[in-house]
Amino acid sequence: MKLKVRIFVSVFSILIWSSCSSDSSEFDKQLSDSENPTEEFIPDVINLEEKTFNIISLGDSYTIGESVCSTCRFPEQLKDSILEKRENTKVSLKVIARTGWTTTALINAIEKEELLEDYDLATLLIGVNNQFQRKPFELFEDEFPKLVNTAIQLTDLSKDKLIVISIPDYAFTPFGRGSSVISEGIDVYNSYIENYCNENNITFVNITDITKQGLILTELVADDGLHPSALAYSKFVSRILPEACRAIDIDCK
Repeated sequence: MKLKVRIFVSVFSILIWSSCSSDSSEFDKQLSDSENPTEEFIPDVINLEEKTFNIISLGDSYTIGESVCSTCRFPEQLKDSILEKRENTKVSLKVIARTGWTTTALINAIEKEELLEDYDLATLLIGVNNQFQRKPFELFEDEFPKLVNTAIQLTDLSKDKLIVISIPDYAFTPFGRGSSVISEGIDVYNSYIENYCNENNITFVNITDITKQGLILTELVADDGLHPSALAYSKFVSRILPEACRAIDIDCK
């Protein structure tokens, strides 16, 4: 009888040890798996941090978008293009521009504004009314650099965040009637602007050649027969956007 009890106890002990050993082995395996997770447990999701970009556009009728809808002007199209390029992004746009403004008028308007000085991007397109109103060219030579420096100040002194855009050539519109005098005058202004930007390492985007197709491609001219159309502005943006993306450090591809 005692022998049977001893055999039973021994067998029972072996069974318990075997079960505990199996449980321990399974526990060790689970612990090992948790310490060394396989790739299937790593979520394949990248969440971009929400970012707000502040943009300011300075200019005249070509910036305010005379004769096109409020969302058709180039600053608005640029804003929309940036939003398409980066998820979880907001763009705040400030436009200081009015039809007929010269460099003097733009300077005075900016001085009346209470502006931030940490804009992520600034654009400047000015000068056509200096030419149209026959202001002394020396006035432009004096005031254009002031506007450039003001724009740089608004970007927290980061000149690489400023984009200067060439003046459209309104000679190639029904209003301009292909006038060589107008075109030569615009060329003088644009040559000065481009040279100034190159000498001071400021981004310059030439869109004038687009507007010089206005008498052939009439869809590039707004209904008023003078200003660029929404289509023309979209072509401007196609050239401005890569520089804008570089300035605010986003991938445009």
